[in-house]
Amino acid sequence: MIDRVLVVGGGVGGMSAAVSLARQGVAVELIDSDPEWRAYGAGISVTGLSLRAFEHLGVLDKVRERGFVGGGIRLRTPDGTVVMESPPLPEDAPAVECSGGIMRPVLHAIMQEAVREAGVTVSLGLEPTGFAEGEGAITVALSDGSERTVDLVIAADGIFSKTRAALFPEAAAPKFTGQGCWRIVADRPAHVTTTEMYIGGPVKLGINPISADKVYAFILEHVPDNPWFAEADMLPRVAELLAPFGGDIAAIRDNLGEHSLVNYRPLEWQLLPLPWHKGRVVVIGDAAHATTPHMASGAGLAAEDGIVLAEELAKTDDLAAALTAFGERRFERARLVVENSVRIGEIEMSGGNQVDANKMLGGTMHKLKEPY
Repeated sequence: MIDRVLVVGGGVGGMSAAVSLARQGVAVELIDSDPEWRAYGAGISVTGLSLRAFEHLGVLDKVRERGFVGGGIRLRTPDGTVVMESPPLPEDAPAVECSGGIMRPVLHAIMQEAVREAGVTVSLGLEPTGFAEGEGAITVALSDGSERTVDLVIAADGIFSKTRAALFPEAAAPKFTGQGCWRIVADRPAHVTTTEMYIGGPVKLGINPISADKVYAFILEHVPDNPWFAEADMLPRVAELLAPFGGDIAAIRDNLGEHSLVNYRPLEWQLLPLPWHKGRVVVIGDAAHATTPHMASGAGLAAEDGIVLAEELAKTDDLAAALTAFGERRFERARLVVENSVRIGEIEMSGGNQVDANKMLGGTMHKLKEPY
């Protein structure tokens, strides 16, 4: 019987697990190494699997209110000419058929509200420094010198998870793909009501609504040397990458300035082989399966992990069986997203057949609509 759980990491996966278990009556404490429990980054895209998970967690209405939920896609040439547009979805379309976007800090705040409303204890500025398995429990030493004795530790501490490294020292480190991703927040033109992709340009470029009045533009750049960009170099680099594009992109470029929110990160991935647990510690989310953003599904997978883990724990008092079932239920779904996302990036970097990439993307997204 699981009565006490410690969740390590206050991102989407950790918060999903915390909320799901607390609603089952489990005493949950969530710790995060950041004393201010912040979320970094600009906008993120959310697809149907993410929105379905948010609906399960009871936060979809807030995501709709404070972000953007719609559907479809519009394709443009680099000068802004529309070449294809999918029909709009009906207003009552199921969440899994929709897509959208939201500012990452806004999504973080919505999830934080759900965590506190579920009665989860939140302790900040803490991280584990050691684990000691005992008879029917595990004791976790924390960085402030205190300890917690619990039935289960859920490690949701991200792609560079210290818990994963401690549990599985032989596991491969995250791998750089050769691409970097720029994200720029800008004012939303009234006619931008869906994801828009610019095809045929020198870089992969798109814009996505993230609220009633904002969009974010995303640029995928081939950077095999994995450069580091100083703060002062970011705006000039973004302006250079946007220079070949017209239409709304030209307006975004011309309005870049000190006020602009620009974010860059190199794209890395990792996929931990099963098992995802050792003893009374289990890894979830990016700690188990970090992906690139080509399918906009990383946050959704992490949210699903928390939901599914709670479901499996509720089925049996055999902890090892529950954790094994969780991993087996999640691995192939995670592998599909991680490996196909990386493959699409490889096609983009090599100038390969975009028809093949689009077929892979469409097939994967269709598969992800299946129940998790």
